[in-house]
Amino acid sequence: MSLKGLFPIDKWSFKSQSILKNLPEEDMQLLCKDMTEQHYGKGEVIFRENNAAYGIFFILKGKVKKYKADKTGKEQIIYVANSGELIGYHAVVLDERYPDSAATLEDSTIAFIPKEAFLSAVAQSPMLAQRLLKNLCHEFVVFSNTISLLAQHSVKERLAVTLILLREKFKDEHNPSAEICINISRADLANMVGTGSENIVRFLTEFKTAGIITTNGRKIYVKDVKKLIALSGCGNM
Repeated sequence: MSLKGLFPIDKWSFKSQSILKNLPEEDMQLLCKDMTEQHYGKGEVIFRENNAAYGIFFILKGKVKKYKADKTGKEQIIYVANSGELIGYHAVVLDERYPDSAATLEDSTIAFIPKEAFLSAVAQSPMLAQRLLKNLCHEFVVFSNTISLLAQHSVKERLAVTLILLREKFKDEHNPSAEICINISRADLANMVGTGSENIVRFLTEFKTAGIITTNGRKIYVKDVKKLIALSGCGNM
């Protein structure tokens, strides 16, 4: 089921896939000339907060969580990146260290693009530079909306929004009619919502009783996205 007209998905979702979409072949070759691919198992760290930024990462297959951790190791997941997205480019553009950490949520294939190759491609491709700037501006809007969500909405509403966003992330682009399975641990879900795991379990049980979702182990299936949108308090009016 499409969310068009029901939920403002663009307010909450980054669009880094759009940076490379239909990029001219010569620009893509320039960007990828020194690119190397690597396979990561589930739960592997790709880069850590405050590490030197030697390049950016292009997710060819899989899903990655971007997060910050406090002194006790507790994570706050900022975003879940999907196949086709770029991560790590903020630090490269700003010539700073990585501002957050990234780790895989599932087995993934991720390409590394060296800093010099990326900056050279941006300098030589007006289209790439324009798209990068546009995406960075959009990300500011997403972060603003996320801060507002955390400050002004209840845990139940934040969980509803998070499940809607994850439903889009876990769609099979090659089989749009397939049932969507959100495969994520309760701990990671809690870290996205900004609450404890016990609250997540309690509200998921409530959603199940209401017929909004079903579960199988850690897997979550959204059965009534309209009810989920109504619970979120963020649907299109």
